[in-house]
Amino acid sequence: MAPTDETRRAAPDDAPIPESPGEAARAPAPPASGGSDGGAARMPSWLPRALVLALALIACFQLGSWAFHQLVGLLINVLIAFFLALAVEPAVSWMAAYGMRRGLATLLVFLAVLIGCAGFATLLGSMLAGQIVDMVEDFPGTLDSLINWMNTTFHSDLSRVEIQDSLLHSDWLQSYVRNSASGVLDVSTQVLGGLFRLLTVALFSFYFAADGPRLRRALCSVLPPARQAEVLRAWEIAVTKTGGYIYSRGLMALISGFAHYVLLAALDVQYAPVLGVWVGFVSQFIPTIGTYLAGALPMLLAFAVNPWYALWVFLFVVVYQQFENYLLQPKLTARTVDVHPAVAFGSVIAGSALLGAVGALIAIPATATLQAFLGVYVKRYDVMDDPRVGGHRGGRTRGTFLSRLRRVASVPRGVGGARPRRTGRGGVARPGPGDAAPEEA
Repeated sequence: MAPTDETRRAAPDDAPIPESPGEAARAPAPPASGGSDGGAARMPSWLPRALVLALALIACFQLGSWAFHQLVGLLINVLIAFFLALAVEPAVSWMAAYGMRRGLATLLVFLAVLIGCAGFATLLGSMLAGQIVDMVEDFPGTLDSLINWMNTTFHSDLSRVEIQDSLLHSDWLQSYVRNSASGVLDVSTQVLGGLFRLLTVALFSFYFAADGPRLRRALCSVLPPARQAEVLRAWEIAVTKTGGYIYSRGLMALISGFAHYVLLAALDVQYAPVLGVWVGFVSQFIPTIGTYLAGALPMLLAFAVNPWYALWVFLFVVVYQQFENYLLQPKLTARTVDVHPAVAFGSVIAGSALLGAVGALIAIPATATLQAFLGVYVKRYDVMDDPRVGGHRGGRTRGTFLSRLRRVASVPRGVGGARPRRTGRGGVARPGPGDAAPEEA
């Protein structure tokens, strides 16, 4: 209905004028909410910033992962150098306490270690070179004796010339020579890489040992006093445990080398002093399998002298290992590296799985350091006097078998060897375990 003058006058000034049904149907619908600008349909203002932040975090993680994988070799070298510096720290501090500069003291300790390692490598290399030369010179005679034994035993007709020709013209020997020629460059690269790694470890360990006080001061300067005390305590424990581990191993290596030298000299085995040093060093500083690696070379050289000598060397190695494990090692390492054998074995396996041979070498001092550091913060209580603590069942102890047998043997016997009859209340005799039942009246 069309508006009239009366409806315009009756309606207030701000009221909307009613429209016709057609115009109301053609009018656009008002927005649902959020105002007339349509803000509900737009992207939130924080979403772009969140996407950029997430992409930046992913990029930083990828960059850090790439950098870590590229620097993992350097980090392992620094870790080795740190433990080596901890090992020489007691000797350096001892010389510095007498007025020597730490740099000069560290240099003298490293020179002593270098001279010892070079001398050992020279003696071992000369021994191995001499043995290789002897084996090469004796190889034709050994081969002839082996061929004669095979011809006699198996009734064959072999000759050394035919065997040499077949070996020289074989396909696998030619392929081996080609592969060896192509692999010379790889071997040279590995040797150079090993020398560079050794130089890196030596430099870092020298700086860690020479500038130990300065390094501790720089580390504690960024920590509050409470944290400084904990860091210094952990550093002191690490120095004590690592140095004690190295020096106790060195002393046991000296004892082991001397004992094996006496045996090999008594058996008239060549290069007995070098073999003694070899056994002492390898058996002590290569965990778990060092004893077997150390005893293999003396057994081989003793076998070349007399096969029975190899058996004697094997028996001596086994017996000495038990003596070292149960008597010598607990006495020397009781105050330095007091780690349970099962814990030490597990730590060596875990260290070798993580870092290979390096991890196996530093696993025991690292475990001892962690164990001693945690022992300061672990509160311990007195154990109650309960037989179940000792593994006895039932809550009461019956003593050992020997103590019970001693009590049975100490019971006095009566006339004729019979046990005295037990008496009950009022002095009435009671039958014992082996007595017959009393007859009824």
